[in-house]
Amino acid sequence: MKKFGIGCGAVLIILIVILIIVGFAVGGSYNRLVKLDQNVNEKWAQVQNVYQRRADLIPNLVNTVAGAANFEKSTLIAVTQARASVGQVKLDPNKAPTDAAQLEQFQQAQGQLSNALSRLLVVSERYPELRANQNFLSLQAQLEGTENRISVERGNFNETVKDYNTAVRSFPTTFFAGMFGFQPRPFFNAQPGADKAPEVKFDFNQTPATPAPATTP
Repeated sequence: MKKFGIGCGAVLIILIVILIIVGFAVGGSYNRLVKLDQNVNEKWAQVQNVYQRRADLIPNLVNTVAGAANFEKSTLIAVTQARASVGQVKLDPNKAPTDAAQLEQFQQAQGQLSNALSRLLVVSERYPELRANQNFLSLQAQLEGTENRISVERGNFNETVKDYNTAVRSFPTTFFAGMFGFQPRPFFNAQPGADKAPEVKFDFNQTPATPAPATTP
């Protein structure tokens, strides 16, 4: 009986040691997931910041361009509507989305705004008064820098999501990550031309097209 008790005590001690080791392993993995999750949220906040900076530049840009004689109103309307559509996609600025469809909706809205801005800037090349407008040139330079930052911050975000998703899906973390609320995060998807920021520079050496003279019937 005494030997049996000693044997049970030894088994119990071994089980306790195993549980302690497992506890430390789980605790270490949990802390790592928390750190990676915070990194993802931090990079997401940076993405939101640069997109917001672009949105803040647009009203001044539109107002400046609208002062040009006979500027295409449809182009201005397209930019204004695209900016409004972006505002309708509500995402938490401090927590990266876990829903891939939601992130895709956000990306599509931002892509439409990028296209509308590119169109506006191309059309602006036809107006010499805008080429000489220092406020417009300053806004154009700020917009170019912001587009570059958007590209950089999206890349940084995808890198942190990759590290986070790798940890969530790795053994043995994958067995308990979901229990603690750690779910894989979606990436920004590459789109045609997404490897570089939209071109917003002007060709100042190009002679603007001269409208054809009106003909009388």
